[in-house]
Amino acid sequence: MPSTNATTLAPPTGVSPHGSSPAASANTPPAGGRWREAPEGGYRQTETTAPNGLANGPAIGRWQTQFHDGTGRARCELCPRRCTLKPDQRGFCFVRSNHDGIIVSDTYGCSSGFAVDPVEKKPLNHFHPGSSVLSFGTAGCNSGCRFCQNFDIAKARSIDKLSVGASPEKIAQVAASRGIDSVAFTYNDPIVFAEYAIDTAQACRALGIHPIAVTAGYMSAEARPDFYAAMDAANIDLKGFTEDFYWKVTGTHLADVLATIDYAVNEARTPEGEHVWVELTTLLIPGLNDDDAQLHAECTWIREHLGPDVPLHFSAFHPSYRMMDVPPTPHETLTRARAIALAEGLHYVYTGNVHDREGDTTYCPNPQCHAKLIERDWYRIITDRLSASSGGNGHCPKCGTAVAGRWR
Repeated sequence: MPSTNATTLAPPTGVSPHGSSPAASANTPPAGGRWREAPEGGYRQTETTAPNGLANGPAIGRWQTQFHDGTGRARCELCPRRCTLKPDQRGFCFVRSNHDGIIVSDTYGCSSGFAVDPVEKKPLNHFHPGSSVLSFGTAGCNSGCRFCQNFDIAKARSIDKLSVGASPEKIAQVAASRGIDSVAFTYNDPIVFAEYAIDTAQACRALGIHPIAVTAGYMSAEARPDFYAAMDAANIDLKGFTEDFYWKVTGTHLADVLATIDYAVNEARTPEGEHVWVELTTLLIPGLNDDDAQLHAECTWIREHLGPDVPLHFSAFHPSYRMMDVPPTPHETLTRARAIALAEGLHYVYTGNVHDREGDTTYCPNPQCHAKLIERDWYRIITDRLSASSGGNGHCPKCGTAVAGRWR
């Protein structure tokens, strides 16, 4: 439980951590620097040097509580784990640690690598179809998925995995110079490098580049507003629909993920006031989260809490990490899941990690029409009837029905 001598240093929603709120009280540290509460009272500017020489810089955690009990402890408030760390101790994610009583993001400014992908690979089928994305990640993760596909990065226990240094401004400049539409924070979960992701997103927006988060959604309520306000789009994993599955297979909790998804879809806004565009992905693992009851429950929740227009992707599992003994997902399982979702009233349901032209195609949601609007073969677009360049402008050219999404 929080100590009565603890001070939470989370910036108010919409307020830069580098400054102060207009409504700051007399007990708020002065604007323009990084501060911590001094044991003798008041605040002291920290001299902590963050990794990569970022003294007093953006790598200092923006969601933390510091204690004044003589131990130098600090609690990271970024995710529901709320790791309380002693000096030199690392959190569950391994990449956020206590530096002299201050939580620091140890991977700020460093990446495990970059790649240019089609946006459909994230997967996002309703956000600027056919556009390119500069994808990058860091290291570490706050989930404990036994089936992790990127375990060499997400489960890394050495910062040596981070071989590429890049400032937020440099990433944005590279994307702009190459005519790339978006930058995606992916490979490992951007939640654990939220400060770096937010700063990069802001640099990208300044150059007309769209920020995208690919995440498992295991984030604290305190951190959600700043994180999602920085994003134009997100693909969030909904890994299953029972607490038993979530805890035993991912080491996280379903309720926290549902709260993040609900927030991202229903409350999060871009600076222009638009809803953040959100799509969901469920990796179907044979015998664990692919039964009819769980699929019906998931799709009912999506329809009732998010509405029928949030796209849902069912992806095939392939043996990986600590689940090498589980067989790959049969194609027919994906087909069955898609049929259940459509029967539950969801409008846009896709299959992934398999070759399935029908499961890749975007159809008109009008049941009297059901025209093929975007036909795909894997990540390649065969026909696009929705984009403005093709005369669709986000509407079915056959019946005029609006199709949810962000169309170019």
